[in-house]
Amino acid sequence: MLTWLARFDQAVGAVLKPVVFVGMVALIAVITLQIVSRVFFTSVSWTEEVARFLLIWITFLGAALAFQQGRHIAVTVVTDLLPPRLYRLVAVAAQLVALAFLVSLAVIGYRYMLLQGFQKSPSLRLSMTYVYAVMPACSAVMALLCVSDLLRILAGADPRQPQARRGTET
Repeated sequence: MLTWLARFDQAVGAVLKPVVFVGMVALIAVITLQIVSRVFFTSVSWTEEVARFLLIWITFLGAALAFQQGRHIAVTVVTDLLPPRLYRLVAVAAQLVALAFLVSLAVIGYRYMLLQGFQKSPSLRLSMTYVYAVMPACSAVMALLCVSDLLRILAGADPRQPQARRGTET
């Protein structure tokens, strides 16, 4: 089971890394086009909207990637002092709280996406469903990663560690 969880974890990272990278490249290109067109030509009307949508998607996809890599901010002053058994109990409790939040965010995001799906973006006339879809999708991915972490902890393996804690002995 732990091998499958590790493969799932690696697959999520392997998909998210290039997608976030391409999104960043696209964002830089669109903003550059916006600046160049504004300074030298007539401003391209759709660039501001595309840049905003790319930023929204990159933010959520980047949050999921950071979750997968254990790079979210964590204050570990107290948990670093706990004995291993109590640390695991606290880790399970933290995973359950995070899972409840992420599932709630996915459900609320899905409802919001459906509620606002009738809207069209001003310049591109793109359905806002595509813009809002990133919130439930990335929340669901992070929830699956959280379940993976919970199963890993319950199987006796080490939980996903924040970057600062990796490689240290407790």
